[in-house]
Formats: sequence, structure tokens, C-alpha cells
Amino acid sequence: MLARFTTRMHGAALGVLAAALLGGCGHRQAIDFHRPLPEGAVALRKIPPQEYPDFGQQPIDPSRLTQAIDNSLTCLAAPSSQAFYPYLDITHDRAVATLVRLRQICDRQQERGYWDGAWFNQQIVENFEVYKSIGAPAPDGSGYTDRVLFTGYCTPIYDASLSRSGEFPWPLYKLPVDLLRDSGTGQVFGRKNAQGQIVPYYTRGEIETGGKLAGNELVWLKSRWEAYVVTVQGSARLRLAETGEIYEIGFAGTNGYPYTSPGQQMVADGVITEQQHSLKGLSAYFAAHPEMMDRYLPLNQRYVFFTQRSGGPFGSLNVPVTPMATIATDKAIRDIYPRAMPAFVCVDVPDETGAGFRPLRAFLMDQDTGGAIRASGRCDIYMGVGPSAQARAGQETQEGSLYYLAIKPELIPAAK
Repeated sequence: MLARFTTRMHGAALGVLAAALLGGCGHRQAIDFHRPLPEGAVALRKIPPQEYPDFGQQPIDPSRLTQAIDNSLTCLAAPSSQAFYPYLDITHDRAVATLVRLRQICDRQQERGYWDGAWFNQQIVENFEVYKSIGAPAPDGSGYTDRVLFTGYCTPIYDASLSRSGEFPWPLYKLPVDLLRDSGTGQVFGRKNAQGQIVPYYTRGEIETGGKLAGNELVWLKSRWEAYVVTVQGSARLRLAETGEIYEIGFAGTNGYPYTSPGQQMVADGVITEQQHSLKGLSAYFAAHPEMMDRYLPLNQRYVFFTQRSGGPFGSLNVPVTPMATIATDKAIRDIYPRAMPAFVCVDVPDETGAGFRPLRAFLMDQDTGGAIRASGRCDIYMGVGPSAQARAGQETQEGSLYYLAIKPELIPAAK
């Protein structure tokens, strides 16, 4: 899942140690955006129309949004998707009807030939109910803040080789044959040891430096750091040394461990400052101190396995992710938010120049899982492919609001 080095898990996000400060009488308390929801709690609450944001405040890109909607519809067409519903009062049929209606509105907007924010906002209000994220818990224990920390992730482009050499010594691995997992949900159970007992699968450290998966390499990269970045992003486009062609790889599974942030421990140890806790800062630190990768990278025991996969990059829902139209949220144990559904975000994001920020008021589809996204107070925005997307992702650490739509129950088409 790379804001303060955020990344994606299946496509998702290396964690951020971010603190928002609440003022008042000179007392400042940090919001813990990473605190998980209590068992049984739900991250969304239905809100009345007077609390709706202005859905037409900012022009949308209909082609980009409809592409993302179609990918979500593909996801929900799979029979296995029904297992993740209902979410609150949102049934699987209601989720599908929501996406279909939103696509119809986008098509009608495109037919108009110009952006009519008032008309678009009216269509949303007339057709949908709106749910708002409760966000992160309040520091004083009084409830929830309605605030979400948004970070960014991307698909990097690196040089690679199909065979090992002195220039390309660091492998990425295929899905191991001895990895035991649920074929439907992907939940990892572990592996069988010599005694036939099921034990946890090998950790990152055992895989990267212990030689546990020798012979199962997919491709080789120039540096350990680049290989690490790919395993936390969950996908990459690689320039092959043999041919110069682009070799696309995508998520195939994980070793079953939760994500742990090396950067947070580095800040705690005082080897980097909070301001250096970013992709740029970590890259510079490890370039100057490569021996420290032995100490810190294995702290993240989670490892992602890959397969060659064209037409992506793909998210954890097995559909392509769309730049600035896909988000990743917590789906590690249960879905914190309704998967494949349309979300509306209100947050600032880096502008195209990289010199500042611009407001983003847009619909994005919840189609991916963030490796460091473990709470209702976290959301990762997919920024795209390559260096410019990586630069923007590395800047994104902003608070905002997160909403979800569901078609009004009386507008759900009758079953055929």
C-alpha cells in the first residue's frame, strides 16, 4: 500500500505514524488513527441529508469513475462476494444496485456535455442514502472524531531480471506450494511441519535471508530496498534487463502475518526523525546505512508473494485498481467498510506539480486492502504508476472525511 511510507497490502499500505492535534485551553492530544475498532463495532453511521457534503462541488472524470465502477461490479458478480454482505442494512443486491445507479448518473452527466454540479448533487441526494465514517477514536474517550487519516500508495517501476546475477541479487517469490490458506477468503493457516502439525508460515526474515524459498523465485531486483518496497506495495511494473520489456507482477498471496512498521520503530529508536519517516527519508537513510536493513526490515514479518499478471495493477478484490478512483481500507480480519462500494472522500491531496496540495472531493471505489490500514480511521488512495505517482503518494498524509453511498431501499429494482 507512499505517504510517510504508506503502502498497500494486496495492493496496500506501509504504516504511518501520524498524529493530528486537538486544541483547546493549550492542551494538545494526539488522535490514534491506527486504533482498531472494538469487536462488533461498525465503522459507518447513516447521516441525515443536512449532514451531507456537496457531492457536486468538484467536477468528476466520468470515464475514470465508470471504469472503477465497472471493476467493482465485476467483483460483486463473483458468487464469493456475497459472503461479505450484509453490511449494516446494505445487502449484496443493494450494493450491486448502488453501483448500477451511480454509473447511470455518470453516463447521464457525460451526455450533458458540461459539468453541472447542482444537478449531480441533486441526483446523489435523490437516489442514495449516505453513511459517514466514525473515523478515529477521540483521545479523551468520548467517542469518535469523524476524522480519517488518508495516505497514498502506488505501483513502482524498477529494473529487474528473470535470472540472478551480481547486478540483480534480490528475489521476489512466487506463491509457495506449501502455503495453507482458504481458497475463498485467502486466509492463511500456515504450513505443515515435518511432524504434520500446522505451524505459522515463514516470516519475512526467514524468507529474505534464511533461504527458505530457494528455487521459488519469480524475478530478481537490484536492491534489497526496492524488493522490500514492492512487497509492501503488492504490485510492480519491472523493466527486464534481458529484453527491455515491461514485466507486470501482481499480488498472489501473503505469508499471513500482520503488517508492522519498521519506520515507526526507527523513529522510536531515534535513528530518524518524524520528518524523515517517509519513502524519501527511509530511502536516503538505508542508502547511507544499508547494514541497518538487517535490523529494521525484518520487523515487518509480512511478506507478499507475486505472479506475472498483465492488465493491472490489481487490488485485493482481484479487479484492476484505477488511479485516483480506488481506495484501500481494512479487510484483514473483517471488512471495516463495505467492499467494492462507492466512497466519497473530502481531503487534500498533492497537486500534479508536487509543490502543494489541492482539495479532493470525489467518488472512489473501495477495491483494495491496505497492509497498514487496520482501523476505521485509516484510508489509502491509489495514486497510479511510476515515479510521479510515487512522489505524490509519498506526500499524502492528510486528515479528511469519508462517506459511503447506498441506493435508497425503495429504488432497488425488483428481482427478475
